[in-house]
Amino acid sequence: MTARAVTAPGRRRPRLPRPGLHTTLSLAFAAIAALVAVLIGALGYHAAARLIRDDEGADFTAAVASVDRQVERQTLFPGDFTGPDGLSDDLLRPIRVTAQALDPSARVLPGTARIDLPPTPADLELARAEEPGRTESGMRRLHGDTLRVGVVSLGGHRGAVQIIQQVGPTERLLAALRYRTAGLVAVVAVIAGGAGWLLARWISGRLVRLTTAAELVAASGRLDVPVPASGTDEVGRLGRAFDRMLVRLAAAKENQRRLVQDAGHELRTPLTSLRTNLSVLPAMDRLPPAERAALMADLTDEARELSQLVEELVALAADHRADEHPTEVVLSEVVRGAAAQVRRRSDREILVDADDTVVIARPDALARAVGNLLDNAAKFDPAGAGPIEVVVRGLRVEVRDRGPGIDEADLDRVFDRFYRATAARSLPGSGLGLAIVAEVARAHGGTAFAVNREGGGAVIGFTLGD
Repeated sequence: MTARAVTAPGRRRPRLPRPGLHTTLSLAFAAIAALVAVLIGALGYHAAARLIRDDEGADFTAAVASVDRQVERQTLFPGDFTGPDGLSDDLLRPIRVTAQALDPSARVLPGTARIDLPPTPADLELARAEEPGRTESGMRRLHGDTLRVGVVSLGGHRGAVQIIQQVGPTERLLAALRYRTAGLVAVVAVIAGGAGWLLARWISGRLVRLTTAAELVAASGRLDVPVPASGTDEVGRLGRAFDRMLVRLAAAKENQRRLVQDAGHELRTPLTSLRTNLSVLPAMDRLPPAERAALMADLTDEARELSQLVEELVALAADHRADEHPTEVVLSEVVRGAAAQVRRRSDREILVDADDTVVIARPDALARAVGNLLDNAAKFDPAGAGPIEVVVRGLRVEVRDRGPGIDEADLDRVFDRFYRATAARSLPGSGLGLAIVAEVARAHGGTAFAVNREGGGAVIGFTLGD
């Protein structure tokens, strides 16, 4: 008994691997080209065959009609079709058919014999017919060949005339044409397959290189992998998009690395100070009341500063843009809302001069950016010699203060993460507020800017893209 393989329940038989894109494109191209060639060849063959057969049929019909008219015009005998001067050549010279005369017994006259075609009862009837011009046409077989035969009676029991057309040569010609058409279809299919193979190699070659690059990125985590990005077609566009994606990922990875390094550096100072003060807590009962109050105030300030730093780090590192969808907002309403919050926190006078510009933006992100600008202005202008001014014109937002201004050397760096100017190092803050403003402006297609104000103070703000 022959053993039979049994598949375990719940297990599927392994599927055969699917052909690659190169093979699929080659086969598809060859199949489509072969199908088109078959259709064109079949239509061309049938059209040619029909024209040839119709032409031969028309010749045969014309020959029969010519003999019939001649027989009806004059009295003819079978012998009139014999010899070099016989009527057969005159009647049929322009037509590709053969004629031979029959006597009243339906036997072919020796002088007119072309084809040894046995007579039929219909031939005998027409050969003995009294009425001239009676015709009978049909197909006959002789020695495996097909003949088209028409018989016209001479009348008066004088005999008849056979008009014969050989169909075999035409059919052999059509068979040769059919074989040549099939051969041409095969050649076209082979050429199409080769062309499809070359085309598929050209198309899939770049896709294979792009796939290899993607697999290398996934396996190694490297973002500096060269990506094929040639061509103006969809494959070229895909390669360029993938290359831009790697550039963006590399920039994001670098920004993340810098953020972690900068965050570690900035967190180290408040944590060290907090740890130092905590080490004094066990001896707090032995401290004078004034030192005890100062210690508690330091702990409170350090905890607040640490909390603010962590919150701003989270806000900067987390991408909230995916959670907040852009919507149509009136820019003045966002600015006035942010100004009201800062006014309550700092008890500073804030004047808002805004037009009715409507933008497509993320309102929470804009409010945070404006709030950071206002907090920054309140921090650097604590005396409050004048109100903080917010001016909105079109897609430009400016916050103006009358503080000490910004050193020229610091103007280009105030939006860097954790950067704090020399004059600001004694003030509370993390150095992330303006960095968040720059990030929000970039996310909306704009830029952040900072300039010194005439008469003292600074103008810091951002623009939004169209």
